[in-house]
Amino acid sequence: MKLEIARGLFLVGALAVASLAVAAWEQPRMQVVGASVDDAHCAVPRVAKASEATKPDHDLLLFMFGLSQGMRPQS
Repeated sequence: MKLEIARGLFLVGALAVASLAVAAWEQPRMQVVGASVDDAHCAVPRVAKASEATKPDHDLLLFMFGLSQGMRPQS
């Protein structure tokens, strides 16, 4: 395979990967978040909405606390 053909294929491949990365990029749009008068609490993001109330996992909270304590410098 000639060097020019290899360079051309590499360029086409790199442009294809860059195009896919740009197409997959997701950023939030600029918008004003409004609140209705009925809601006395903060709005829940659409990803975190659940059909039933969620309860914290105390074992996970204890585990995270232990990890944060282990990250302190020992002096």
